Amino acid sequence: MKPYLLPFVSLLCACAAVPGSGSGNGSATVAACPPAPGEWRQPETGRTVALDALLDTLIGRPAVLLGETHTSPEDHRWQLHTLAALHGRTANMVMGFEAFPRRLQPVLDRWVAGEIEERAFLEQSEWDDVWGFPPPLYMPLFDFARMHRIPMVALNVERSLVARIGKEGWDAVPAEAREGIGRPAPAGPSYIAALSRVHKAHPSTMGDRAFATSPEADAAPPAFRRFIEAQLTWDRAMAEAIATAHARPGNPLVVAIVGRGHAEYGFGIPHQMADLGLKGAAVLVTWPSGRDCAELLLDDGTAVADAVFGITANESAASPHGPKLGVRLGPANQGVRIEEVAAGGVAAAAGIEVGDIIREAAGRPVSQPGDLAATIRRQPFGTWLPLTVERSGRSLDLVARFPAHPHPPMSGLNPHRRPDGGSSP
Repeated sequence: MKPYLLPFVSLLCACAAVPGSGSGNGSATVAACPPAPGEWRQPETGRTVALDALLDTLIGRPAVLLGETHTSPEDHRWQLHTLAALHGRTANMVMGFEAFPRRLQPVLDRWVAGEIEERAFLEQSEWDDVWGFPPPLYMPLFDFARMHRIPMVALNVERSLVARIGKEGWDAVPAEAREGIGRPAPAGPSYIAALSRVHKAHPSTMGDRAFATSPEADAAPPAFRRFIEAQLTWDRAMAEAIATAHARPGNPLVVAIVGRGHAEYGFGIPHQMADLGLKGAAVLVTWPSGRDCAELLLDDGTAVADAVFGITANESAASPHGPKLGVRLGPANQGVRIEEVAAGGVAAAAGIEVGDIIREAAGRPVSQPGDLAATIRRQPFGTWLPLTVERSGRSLDLVARFPAHPHPPMSGLNPHRRPDGGSSP
């Protein structure tokens, strides 16, 4: 069974690469933060910048990375508006998406050409199994590409590759199994420090227990070194796909829709693109009103992005696209295994436990995580979902009772994807 991703999952790709204890060295920047909703700011100076002036600095770049929190409706609306503004300046454009592995490129081509409709597109792109976030968050972007016949490019690789490197390490994976990805450029100390905080937050799922961070990857425990290699593989794969897209005739501007952690501070994709000889990629991100302004700059003055756009508090906690069960899943024979249960969530209240295997949902067999994702997506708030689970060889009937309204994020379950392929609906 292929590694799986369900809604509210991402590793560093959707979360900020938090700059540790540094408070930033730009007092004017912090004083001018947060930017008001609808306002663009330059992190280094804290100054407001007009959209027209910002666009003038972007059109000559090889790529513009629009970093997102995958579950944020505000981020996706901002991406669409920024994309439209860029397209108004240049029609020579390609759109790249982290959401799709490369083998699905023919499906993207058929969609842009108008050969298939939305339902077929989602089915043929294996949306529930490959990405799994609510389609309404992304469809306006896909529609924009189709309407303007902008080529869409699959930036990603199979999650099974990232998972394998996270478990075995880069050198243990044969070159022919790496999907053509070249060896990534090493991570710098700041990126390693950021990754260590993610690793320490999930010691049970990342391998090693929490440890004192070293600025050198080679000094870290083996499981953490593999974790770094998995993340770098992810970054490198997307950087190479962006570079290839930009090398098309006319050198189109590549607008990449990627998780913000792959772009912020230039740690991920921009670092790998520079190693490929393609420098100057621009990074744009939103700045939710509740985010710590100290994160605008690292202690060495590195900015989180070329510009940030002010939005109201991130809506990911109150997404209207259906309730969440509050579990992290892994593969199992004839079902899906519960690897983690969020404290205070729907699953915990229903009596679901780590190690349970979900066999049926709403009376329908669950043979893979995509089956469960589709069932939960159809579930309105305020309804009950009967589940049949296997526990220690016994079959149990449980009922998940979804709240009447969206509620804040559940504690104890970080909604970010892991390189080992785990997931959470």
